[in-house]
Amino acid sequence: MPGSSPLLITKANGERVPYDPARLRHSLERAGATAEMSAAIAAAVLPELRPGMSTRKIYRLAFRLLERRSRRVAGRYRLKQGIFDLGPSGFPFEDFIARILAQDGHAVQLRILVRGRCIGHEIDVIAEDADRRLLVECKYHGTQGRVCDVKVPLYIQARFSDVMAGSDARVTGDGRRHEGWLVTNTRFTGDAFQYGQCAGLHLLGWDQPARNSLRERIDRSGLYPLTCLGGLSRAEKHQLLAAGLVLASDVAVHPEALELARVPAPRRERVLREALELCRD
Repeated sequence: MPGSSPLLITKANGERVPYDPARLRHSLERAGATAEMSAAIAAAVLPELRPGMSTRKIYRLAFRLLERRSRRVAGRYRLKQGIFDLGPSGFPFEDFIARILAQDGHAVQLRILVRGRCIGHEIDVIAEDADRRLLVECKYHGTQGRVCDVKVPLYIQARFSDVMAGSDARVTGDGRRHEGWLVTNTRFTGDAFQYGQCAGLHLLGWDQPARNSLRERIDRSGLYPLTCLGGLSRAEKHQLLAAGLVLASDVAVHPEALELARVPAPRRERVLREALELCRD
């Protein structure tokens, strides 16, 4: 109604903001929904909204409606939650980032112990191409609303400096250009991002930097984590991750893993179809 107060909803960080249906439609279309589909889902969600409702609950409403229309688009829409579901440890997130870097043409190594000038360090991912060697630290958060403040890149830059001052030939040798990277599945504060730019530390967050964020890199590569698959339970996803599978495409290539993860036979075919649909591009 004209003049009525806007409906306030609650973001993951506790902030209250006016509900904007255009943002919901945009997020659906970004995942691949048509304009008609996104408008229909936004219209169906509207009567279910309540003052103070969390964005997480709104997402769940939209996801259920979207899943009835397209499992492939629903899987892409579930990407952010799928990344959070890579936990509780940070190892699957490191494996996932390594797969993205490998898709970009890098040779990757995981969890390598190297000696710095002062102390030893474990590098989450070392990624190399013909010209560069990336030393990548992955900062995984298991819940939404968490951010990386400036203390995190300060600490990572200090580690990077110590490693580069050391003499470990696996890391400092052969004349390649070296870059320190910090990757998170959430966001960096403004101070953290500004420090990274000033110090020469490459920061990659969920929606940072603009036009080359983690979300955009995943969408371009088509490498969606298997945790985006709605047909799997949380326990089944953890079984597959523990077996070394990370991507939806891994499930498509190794369907026998569904049996090892004790996915009931009637559901295996559905999960396999969903995996094939999600990674078909």
